[in-house]
Amino acid sequence: MSAIYTVGFTRKTAEEFFTLLRGAGVETLVDIRLHNRSQLAGFARRDDLAWFARELAGIEYVHVPELAPSQELFDAFKKRGGSWEAFERGFRQLMDERQGYGSFDRELLGRSPCFLCTEAAPEHCHRRLVGEGLAGTEPGLRVVQLE
Repeated sequence: MSAIYTVGFTRKTAEEFFTLLRGAGVETLVDIRLHNRSQLAGFARRDDLAWFARELAGIEYVHVPELAPSQELFDAFKKRGGSWEAFERGFRQLMDERQGYGSFDRELLGRSPCFLCTEAAPEHCHRRLVGEGLAGTEPGLRVVQLE
C-alpha cells in the first residue's frame, strides 16, 4: 500500500516542518496553494521553499495550482465567512469541472508526494480534500496527515 502525505506550514517552525517531511520520507513537495508568494508565508514563500526543500531535505518542489481553490471560492470562505460545507461542495465541484484528479500527474504518486497548504490542521483545508480525492481514484492509496 502506498501513501500520500499532506502538511500545513502555519504554526510550524522551519525545523519542525522539514523534520516532518524528512521523517515521513517525502520525495516531492506538491504546493497546492493558490497564492504561494505571500510575504506572510515566511520560509514557505515559493522560491524560498523550493530552495529549502532541495538543500535541507533533498526534496523536489512542484507547484500545482490546478489543485487549488478558485479565488472566488477562497474569498467566499475566508473573507466572507462562508461555511466549510459550502466550500467543500464548491471545491469538489471545481475539481470535477477541472478534471483535477484525472489530470493530475500520476508519476508524482510514485515519488512519495506531500501536498502543502497553509492551514495548520487538515479538517478545514482543501489539502485533505485533494488527498481524499486522489485516494478515491487509486486503489490501496492512503492519505497521511503530517501534523
